[in-house]
Amino acid sequence: MIRFLEPWWLLTLLPVLAMAGAYVWRQFRKRQYAMRFTNVDLLRTLAPKGLGWRRHVSAAAFLLMLGALATATARPSVDTEEPLERATVMLAIDVSLSMQAEDVEPSRIEAAQEAAKAFVSELPPTYNLGLVSFAKAANVLVAPTKDRSAVISAIDGLTLAEATATGEAVFTSLDAIRMVPSDGADGAPPARIVLLSDGYRTSGRSVEDAATAAAQANVPVSTIAFGTDTGVVDIRGSVQRVPVDRLSLQDLAESTKGYFYEAASVSELKQVYEDMGSSIGHRTEPREVTQWYAAIGLLLGLAGAAMSLLWTSRLP
Repeated sequence: MIRFLEPWWLLTLLPVLAMAGAYVWRQFRKRQYAMRFTNVDLLRTLAPKGLGWRRHVSAAAFLLMLGALATATARPSVDTEEPLERATVMLAIDVSLSMQAEDVEPSRIEAAQEAAKAFVSELPPTYNLGLVSFAKAANVLVAPTKDRSAVISAIDGLTLAEATATGEAVFTSLDAIRMVPSDGADGAPPARIVLLSDGYRTSGRSVEDAATAAAQANVPVSTIAFGTDTGVVDIRGSVQRVPVDRLSLQDLAESTKGYFYEAASVSELKQVYEDMGSSIGHRTEPREVTQWYAAIGLLLGLAGAAMSLLWTSRLP
């Protein structure tokens, strides 16, 4: 799709259109005069032979050249997808004790680790990727980096702890995003948080406050509710049910313009990560194509001049 960076310059097309109108009017006047001319033999000696429609071609090429050059002054552009070199993804993984439930084989945490590593391999190498783990508190295990081996090593080393601080995971991820170097660019980097959790928040700031902070920072939070409602864990000899809190995770995603997913198996979780990896990637930027219009104008001018010289021995 063609857009114009300085559309007001399209007003320069008005003189070109006026000239085209004047040419058409002039040709119409000539035709009327010829119809009134009664001496047909004399008219044939005055009118050039063999030109016919060709006499209009060089004029049309000339007018099109002016139109192309006038359009070029408005700086036409086309939308192109540019990779987000500073794009940052923070992966936040719930490591609360409920993640040891075995309703997902071999366990929720092991399945999450396997799928998370698959997600890491799906992301373009130009993205920054960081890792946050959260239980009673949230901790940055790997600051945003392009070093995938560091992230994979940290995923392998995840350990479980008590409680679930979902809101703190978002706040901690936002803090990590703010630390990404500017690399000479203005503003914060384009970023997204991918949060996987299986339980209800039991510690730290609320999910609602976290959603507000993420929305204000323009950082979408995509959430994954992982596990089944039949999961149970044995905590100090007490068997406890650990159902998934889908509602709060869905609200967190929707209020930050992220996406909400449900995964009840390692294959489903891998598919979620693959979908995410393909959706975080590019931004649309205008690329100026003024030179295209200038080149077209030049070619039209040369073509009009060549035809005029060939058929009338003069330039248009």
